[in-house]
Amino acid sequence: MAVTSQTQTRVYEQTVFFDRLRKYLFFAMLAFWAVLSVAPLYFTLVFSFKPVADIYTPPIWAPIPFTLENYQTILGTFQLFPRWVWNSVFISVIVTIFRVLFCAMAGYAFARIEFPLKNFWFNLLLISMMMPGVVTLIPSFLIIGPGLIRGGIDLGMFKLPTGFGLIDNHWGVILPGMADAFGVFMMTQFYKSFPKELEEAAMMDGSGRWGTFFRIVLPISQTQLITLALLTFQGAWNNFMWPLLVLRSPEQFTLPIGLQWFRGEYYTLYSVILAGSIFNTLPILIIFFVFQQYFVRSIAATGSKEG
Repeated sequence: MAVTSQTQTRVYEQTVFFDRLRKYLFFAMLAFWAVLSVAPLYFTLVFSFKPVADIYTPPIWAPIPFTLENYQTILGTFQLFPRWVWNSVFISVIVTIFRVLFCAMAGYAFARIEFPLKNFWFNLLLISMMMPGVVTLIPSFLIIGPGLIRGGIDLGMFKLPTGFGLIDNHWGVILPGMADAFGVFMMTQFYKSFPKELEEAAMMDGSGRWGTFFRIVLPISQTQLITLALLTFQGAWNNFMWPLLVLRSPEQFTLPIGLQWFRGEYYTLYSVILAGSIFNTLPILIIFFVFQQYFVRSIAATGSKEG
């Protein structure tokens, strides 16, 4: 009995030791990942407060010598910078509003309404999520710009255009972002678990499909809608490739594109670029820390829904 008791004690001690070791390793990995994640933002702040001439001189861990001339250059001497900020705000807000509305409507339709080839269209939507974004750049550019067929389709009395002709126009950036496959999928998964009793009660009171959707379904979808809005705003605010293809005039540039003007052929004003990138990063950081509970809650809830 004594030997058995000693063996059990030894096994218990080993179990406790390995549990503590796993816990310490886990926290060490979290700390290492946190340092890797925060380091780019930290060095961006440090170098944005250093003079352009001292960008490569030590120390690299602190802004010595300290200066605000980079921010003064952006805000005081570059007149287009406020315009770029406004363009980014306008495009991001409009894309967010339309995408949230259209994705909620499409998700509700896939989850609640029966229509021909419903499963086929939904599977096609899932397939589109697997395609890299660069694959659709050229077709999207042709549709937004000159059209798939140059000059349009000749119908005798008139020509039917095959493109919107929105090159160097903010709406050329906005239109392709009004709907998103991931947003539709996310809202579909949520509405599949939505209690039908609420809709049936509303319809018994005389509410139609549109009234039920806008008066009952949308208000209860607040968490998912806010999450989708935050993800959409973040993507639209940081979008670089598509606005770069569509926008041509400096007055039409968004902030990520405008910051490229500080890059020259033979030199780059890194301190000025990093100071400008702080203005590009700060709104996203504020939004994330204020609304991070919606990210966690909605993603966890969406992932637990069965299709």
